[in-house]
Amino acid sequence: MLFRRAIPPLLSHAATRHHFSTAMSLKSLSKIPHRSRAKAIQQAQEALTDYLHAVRTIPYTFAENISKYSVVSLSATISKVKFSTSEFPKSLQRLFRYHPVNEFELFFESIGIDVDELDGVLPAHKFFLSQDLDTFNAACTLYGFGFPWNKLGILYKEEKTIFDKGPSELKEIWSKYKDCGLTSSSLVGICLVFPHVLLNGDSALVNDLKRVILDFDLSKDMVGDVDSWIDICKKIRLFYNLGCEKDDIFDMIGRNKTILACYSEEFLSEKVEYFCGFDVTKEEVVSLLLLENEIFEYDLKTPVFCVMRLLRHFGMDENHLVLITKKYPYVFGKNRLANLPHVMRALNVNRWFFDKLKYGGFQLFKSYQIINSDQGIDKDFADSILRIQSSRLSVHTFGKLQFLHSIGYGENGLTIKVLKLVHGTSSQLKERFLCLLHNGVEFSKLCKMISISPKILNQQSESLERKVRFLCEDIDPSLNYLDGFPAYLCFDLEKRIRPRYRFHTWLMEMGLCERKYSLSSMISTSEGTFIDRVYRIHPAAPKIYLEIFLKRL
Repeated sequence: MLFRRAIPPLLSHAATRHHFSTAMSLKSLSKIPHRSRAKAIQQAQEALTDYLHAVRTIPYTFAENISKYSVVSLSATISKVKFSTSEFPKSLQRLFRYHPVNEFELFFESIGIDVDELDGVLPAHKFFLSQDLDTFNAACTLYGFGFPWNKLGILYKEEKTIFDKGPSELKEIWSKYKDCGLTSSSLVGICLVFPHVLLNGDSALVNDLKRVILDFDLSKDMVGDVDSWIDICKKIRLFYNLGCEKDDIFDMIGRNKTILACYSEEFLSEKVEYFCGFDVTKEEVVSLLLLENEIFEYDLKTPVFCVMRLLRHFGMDENHLVLITKKYPYVFGKNRLANLPHVMRALNVNRWFFDKLKYGGFQLFKSYQIINSDQGIDKDFADSILRIQSSRLSVHTFGKLQFLHSIGYGENGLTIKVLKLVHGTSSQLKERFLCLLHNGVEFSKLCKMISISPKILNQQSESLERKVRFLCEDIDPSLNYLDGFPAYLCFDLEKRIRPRYRFHTWLMEMGLCERKYSLSSMISTSEGTFIDRVYRIHPAAPKIYLEIFLKRL
């Protein structure tokens, strides 16, 4: 066929290699010899393009795009064909002509929707694109504006109704934005990050973004491709989502436009997340970042600091320093800057420290002399590290130690004592810690509770949550009991805490017990001691406890 021979190679060598590597993991291609898969995929793409264009009358450019970017669905289709090096191309042509494929499946994958998500977007009882041309026509129109074909799925997932608009309506919206003076690539980037501008014609947002792009001449620092503009717009959206005022964003970029040009979205998100670790609002974090652009240049991960020296450097009163040293001794010593926010939360001075940073204190931060990791090391801690390094479970133990450092515990002997008593992987310990945190226990109090009763972290998250719920609903909504009796969380809820507490409450209500026992006295005593105490209250009480309260639970 003349038409068949006229089709140019569908993929560059690099693209073929990419799709081949994707397809290699597909079980559907297991019957095709490994060395022949790349060629088989290319032949399948050519055959599909031929079918969509010549048989289904889809314009060649769009037929090629569908074939090029639907490798997973296409691979499942060609698995039905018996592979033969010489006959495979002809077999594919027969397959497409006499066993038509689901065009919507191929189309939606080609515009960038993952195959695992196709069930949620495929129209019911429709097989051919001609049965529902609105979505396809909208995609073709957007592609004509400069949208990458395989990124149109971003728009579809975010604002599906864009694809309900006719070509003329889309062209009208696009023309209005083009008149603003933006390049096609920058406008495409804006639309892919803020899809609603194509839905309701948000000229105000486009004009704001135009101000950032044109007034600060970002185009000079940009490659100019769509991916670069998407990256820029995602960073602007990050600050929008943090509640940052537009004028503040413009002011920040005006003072240091490298914020958008040089730093990745992930890098900026990490900075925001880091300072949110001080337990302050996102608005306060943005305010700090706007005031101190140098923060972006500072390494907040690897340097080591001494807690005592840093607090003194920031001007903490000596009397206050003595008090918190006695109250939170397990926090002091050395730690890494990556853990600084949680160190301050563990000391309950996070608000004070953040305010110091916010009101000019970052210069203090910069002037603080970072110490060497071997400088001023605690001897007990150092000896313990040597023993851990030579142990069989060193990797596991260091993982637990890293978790304790991450919640504010310093390099000191007390941390090692806690380390020996906590069991589980670092991820399990973190999950249990966050469980208690999310159930209302304050950060600094929780760290102190762990220093007193480390075995708290040996309990499963579900068990901890049930115990906290019982404490709040039946004993003390403020969780104050945990301050003086953190070991409460280590006892069994169903076999000890609940029956003993409710039995004691019943005794008080019946007037049989004149003395109100503390929660720790009720729970921490052994079973034998508890039964003896109950017997002294009333000879019949043990029988009631064992047969009614304990047995019922």
